[in-house]
This record gives sequence, C-alpha cells and structure tokens, in this order.
Amino acid sequence: MRPPARAALGLLLGLLLGLPREASPKPTPCKRCRELVDKFNQGMVDTAKKNFGGGNTAWEEKSLSKYESSEVRLMEIVEGLCGSSDFECNRLVEEHEEQLEAWWLRLKKEHPDLFEWFCVKTLKVCCSPGTYGPDCLACQGGSERPCSGNGRCSGDGSREGDGSCQCHPGYRGALCTDCVDGYFSALRNETHSVCTACDESCKLCTGPTSRDCTQCQVGWAPEDGACVDVDECAAETPPCSAQQFCQNVGGSFQCEECDPTCAGCTGKGPGQCKECIAGYTKESGQCADVDECSLPEKPCLRKHENCYNTPGSYVCVCPEGFEETEDACVQAPQPAGEGECGEVSMQLARCPLPWGTCLFLTAVTEETPTHRRPPVKTCEEPAEARPP
Repeated sequence: MRPPARAALGLLLGLLLGLPREASPKPTPCKRCRELVDKFNQGMVDTAKKNFGGGNTAWEEKSLSKYESSEVRLMEIVEGLCGSSDFECNRLVEEHEEQLEAWWLRLKKEHPDLFEWFCVKTLKVCCSPGTYGPDCLACQGGSERPCSGNGRCSGDGSREGDGSCQCHPGYRGALCTDCVDGYFSALRNETHSVCTACDESCKLCTGPTSRDCTQCQVGWAPEDGACVDVDECAAETPPCSAQQFCQNVGGSFQCEECDPTCAGCTGKGPGQCKECIAGYTKESGQCADVDECSLPEKPCLRKHENCYNTPGSYVCVCPEGFEETEDACVQAPQPAGEGECGEVSMQLARCPLPWGTCLFLTAVTEETPTHRRPPVKTCEEPAEARPP
C-alpha cells in the first residue's frame, strides 16, 4: 500500500535532515579570543574621534572625565563587538565583561597590548608569538625567529601544537636551515640561512646559472660546461602520433593536434599541412575545400538532382516536390490544384518543375464570349525538355 503523499514527504524530509553533514571546524578558544580582541581594537579606532555628543563637551569632560577613557566609550565599543546571532561571541563578552572593564579603566596603561593581557595572561587560551602548547614553550629555533625564519612553528601563538617546524619551499631540516634539491645555499651563518632556486636546467647546483649545475634535470643534458635543453622533437623516432606535431619546451615537449584539414603536419594551422585530407587541396600553401559541385565532371549523376557542397565533401539531393529513384528524381504525385505557379510576380513566377515555364493564360468562356475569366496560372514544359 502506497503511503499518503503528506506522510511520504515527511519521511523524505526526515531522511534528508538525518543525513550526516560535514561540519565546519569549530574555532579554537584562542581564535575566538583573538577575534574578540581584534574587534575591540577596531572599536577603539572607530570611536577615537568621538566625544560625549552633548552641547557642552568641555564641561562634560571636566565633570565626567575625558571621553577617551570613559565608560561611555567602553560601552559603545562593547555593544559593537558581537552580532546578535553570534552566540559564542556574546557568551565570551558576558563571561568576561568585568575583566574587559578592569583593563579599560585601570590596566590599559600598564598593559597596552590587550591580546597579551586578556588572551595570554588572563584567560590563558593563547600563547605569545613564537611559543606554543599548554605551557607556551619556545618554538624550535627560539621564540624570536622560530624555525630560523624559514618555516612555521606548529601551534605558534596557541596552546596547541608540538613546536615542530613546517619549512617554507626550498628548505628542510629540523630548523629549516638546509636546502632541498633544486636550491643552493646563498647565505648561511650562525643566525641566518638563505636558500635560492637553481636554474631550471639543474637538479643540483652551486649557483644560479646553468653553468653552476652539478647534475642536470631530466630533459636537459650537459654540453660545454652547462646543462642544455634536449630537443625531443628532433629524435629519429618522432614522439607524437601522425596527426600531431611536436613542440619542444624547456626540459620536455608537447604533442599538439594538426589542423582537421591536414594529413600530417609540421605545425599549427592549415598552412602547415604535409598533405591534405580527401576533399581538400593545396591553394596558396593552405589546404582549402574542393567544391565538387563546380567541377566539370558533375558528381551528382541522377536526372534533375541538385548538388550541394559541404566542407570536404558534397551531397546530392532531389529538389523539393521530387522523389528519389535509383537513377532519377521524379516529380511526386500532387493533389489537384497544387501544380499551379506560386503567388509571385509574372517575371519571377516559379514552377514546381525546375525545367518548366510559368504561363499566365486568359481564357474566354463559350457562353459569354465577351466575358473574361481571371488570369489562370499554369506550367508548361519547354519543348526541348519534353520527352519525345
């Protein structure tokens, strides 16, 4: 028994709502705190040029303290910290409003960095830059230049991670001081290590040019003290198929398709064909379509048949109103009245018979010799076209 439509819809919605969805990663406490501090600092910028807004600002600042450090300004900043739908942000502000107020009114001069005071030292959800983990230990290479300045410390600035180095491209090693293949050491001392990319022809090198290679990359070969590109396209056995041409690039090659009119080619376009495919011929150095219908030897052999040229070929079609037979196009049988000429001018009147002549005849009735009928249009086959 089929369930009612409403019940089936409810079942479908239940299944869709019950499908597991890929949840977006929840922000860490440190990220939440950092975002709140960033909004607080932006609020300070937005209110920097404001005042109490009354009629006597000088009296208000003298009596109520300066707007710059007032509770009025603090409330304006706090009110703009969170959107109405940002539950986590509003919860964080509500839980720590007293700490923010204490910093604003009493501790701001002693601790001008709100992030350091609020997120690192008070809430203890973040670490100072260059430190990581629950105890805010120094990253590999020290907190001043973690990973020798050539990588990122895992957990840097948070209470997470293990402090290991994730090196930038070109660097490797526990402290990101060594160079990977394809790079050479341009500078190295007790505090700094700089790796620079080799020339594209080098797999290993001691300097920036192709003459500094100690080992060539694949697709390059040593020649006269340098690594030079190997032209794979000049190989005895072509690397590309018969309907492709080879294009050499640095250290490799590419196979590109020939023009559709080509039977083999040496480059791009119809002017680079070795030979032309059937239905095309060389004209002014390019493969151009052959108009078979205009050739002296007509390709369409059936009587009354029309020839239409197509790219690289042609089609033979019987005229409208004709039917195909094995050796001719013959006029299709027509209902009475359909053999008359079309409604066009006398000069341009057309017959369904392509070899016929359209005649405009005037007949006289026997009963009333002086009364003429309206013009009658009919077709007459020329004498030379009539069968004997």
